[in-house]
Amino acid sequence: MHIAIVGNIGAGKTTLTELLAKNYGFEPLYEAADNNPYLEDFYSDMKRWSFNLQIYFLNSRFRQILDIQQGNKNIIQDRTIYEDAYIFAENLHDMGLMTTRDYENYRAIFDNITAFIKPPDLLVYLKASVPTLVNNIQRRGREYEIGIRLDYLSKLNEKYQKWINGYKLGKLLILDKDKLDFANNTDDMATIVERIEREINGLF
Repeated sequence: MHIAIVGNIGAGKTTLTELLAKNYGFEPLYEAADNNPYLEDFYSDMKRWSFNLQIYFLNSRFRQILDIQQGNKNIIQDRTIYEDAYIFAENLHDMGLMTTRDYENYRAIFDNITAFIKPPDLLVYLKASVPTLVNNIQRRGREYEIGIRLDYLSKLNEKYQKWINGYKLGKLLILDKDKLDFANNTDDMATIVERIEREINGLF
């Protein structure tokens, strides 16, 4: 079983991944953000480092997917390879922070890679408004995230909505983070588990 948690920066993906992994006894797979050698440079000069950052993410996410497919463990994954292309790279290109040449090169690599992978059994989208994202980002206090612009988060939210609206690769569950406090409220967490089980019923 492979469940993937998707959503904008600060939506609560890592927290939900952790809680679900504990609940089900699944193995959590986290995004390698803290070890990413490009992230800090990217936030200080997006135009210069956008292509390098996206290629790094694409490669590490592909490695993750291969491990999932070759293994026999039940996995909860924090963010997917699809977000790299449909949300982040596309948005950087739209904002003029990635050249068309780099973007087309990136998308060609992405298309080749995704021809070899299976989508998750269930995609869980954590939908969150910009104020909720900002609160979460400020609360966790990662230095390189402090300067993230509101218009950047807003554009990412638009990309997520567009991608989710057209998502046809498998089962999908949308959770409204503005109305759920799964980190501190056990009732909210129980509701999420119940909804996930309803979605994946028959897949176990």
